[in-house]
Amino acid sequence: MEKKEQLYEGKAKKVYATENPDYVIVSYKDDATAFNGLKKGTIAGKGVINNKMSNLMMQMLEKKGIPTHFVEQIDDRNTVVKKVQIVPLEVIIRNVAAGSFSKKYGVAEGTLLANPTIEFSYKNDELGDPLINTYHALALKLATKEEIETIEKMAFAVNEAMKEFFKQLGIDLIDFKLEFGRFKGQIVLADEISPDTCRFWEAGTWDTTKHTSLDKDRFRRDLGGVEDAYKEIFRRLTGE
Repeated sequence: MEKKEQLYEGKAKKVYATENPDYVIVSYKDDATAFNGLKKGTIAGKGVINNKMSNLMMQMLEKKGIPTHFVEQIDDRNTVVKKVQIVPLEVIIRNVAAGSFSKKYGVAEGTLLANPTIEFSYKNDELGDPLINTYHALALKLATKEEIETIEKMAFAVNEAMKEFFKQLGIDLIDFKLEFGRFKGQIVLADEISPDTCRFWEAGTWDTTKHTSLDKDRFRRDLGGVEDAYKEIFRRLTGE
């Protein structure tokens, strides 16, 4: 399958048309952003790692019964995916308090939550992706009640599958962001699963003040070792 015209360029990826109207090619970049684009930089090799890792995770989740947009990987940076209509909701699942959750609710980072939580953000860069609830999403016609129920069920199923998967790699899944799309009337998991979209901490360090981040927090917080963190996640996933 070949790239045709560029359809879209986001913070971390470019999307190209193909000869098949049902499929597009996603090309992963090394560009890094944080705080809704206010902080910008480059993480060498990030695009390759995120592409390969996302594809591995999508295939794992497909085997668990979660429909995804994945079709086939072309090369290190390019993958064919289903051309979905993205539901304009960012879905955040949290297992442990961290980041904006800790700031908003006054909960110390590393606090184990009594149960996993789910949040929706309205996917809109101009508005800063504000938090919204189900009633807002319905009122704005961002999704139907049935679609939201499906997304919630799938998001929690993804959480359970990924927690177990990463636990075996010595990694704790703290929180993560998902996006979903519509493909021929079906809700499917889309976007990516990578250190850009997940908080990964070295197992056993989340209940201390000195947790070891293996994700984009190292870029956000100027912790150093960003490329090494991405490489370490990938090494544990693949042995490469």
